[in-house]
This record gives sequence, C-alpha cells and structure tokens, in this order.
Amino acid sequence: MTAEETKVEVPAKFEKLVGEVEKMSIAELAELVKVLENKFGVSAAVVAPVSAAAEASADKEEKTSFNVELKEVGAQKIEVIKVVRDVTAKGLKESKDLVDAAVAGTAQMIKEGVKKEEADEIAKKFTTAGAKVEIK
Repeated sequence: MTAEETKVEVPAKFEKLVGEVEKMSIAELAELVKVLENKFGVSAAVVAPVSAAAEASADKEEKTSFNVELKEVGAQKIEVIKVVRDVTAKGLKESKDLVDAAVAGTAQMIKEGVKKEEADEIAKKFTTAGAKVEIK
C-alpha cells in the first residue's frame, strides 16, 4: 500500500514534522528512531497482540506436570530394568518388557504427571544407569 491508498489525516500541528519525515531515506529514519529511543528511553518495537502460539508458549512455561519417557537403554540393560522397577513399582517381567521395547527403538513412557523435581530425579537415575530419557 502506498501513502495515496491509505489516506491518513495529519493534524495541522504535525504537518511540517510529517513532511520532513516523508523526505527522509530509510537509513535516516532508522537513525532517527534510534535517537528517539535513546533520548526518551522507549522502544519502537511493535507490540503484537497475544496469539494462540504465544499463549501456548506461556502455558509451557507454567507447566507443573511432566512426563518422563525412556528413549535409549544403553549398554547396562539390567541396571535400567532395576531403575524402571524402582521408579514404576512394576514387576520384573513388566519392567523387562518395557526396557526391551525401548531397545527395539520405541520410546516408552516411564512416569506421567510428576512434578519437575521428581522428573529430574528420575532422569538422573536413568542417566546414571546409562540410559537416555526425555522430560516432556
């Protein structure tokens, strides 16, 4: 859109100033903006309205419930099975089946809906056993 397509009514007291600004190059306008920002301690950054993506991002920052997922078992399969039993209170067969599924390349949910501190503690146990987990 050009200035002719979008006619803006300029108050009389600003006509001279707007006329001067219209004559400036892009580089001069950028310099003017920086000078005004520094002089008045403000920012000319555009403030966008809150979008759905921004709201989703804010929700992630305020997340209080996390899931721990086993991605890779590593070389110490037996140690990982022990950690699974400890963390989930599952039996030996269920823990072994879960670890075997992770070995086959399918990520396995270990614990759901835990607090950040507990999720970090669980992740640390798996890392110590040589496994890789992801906190979501």
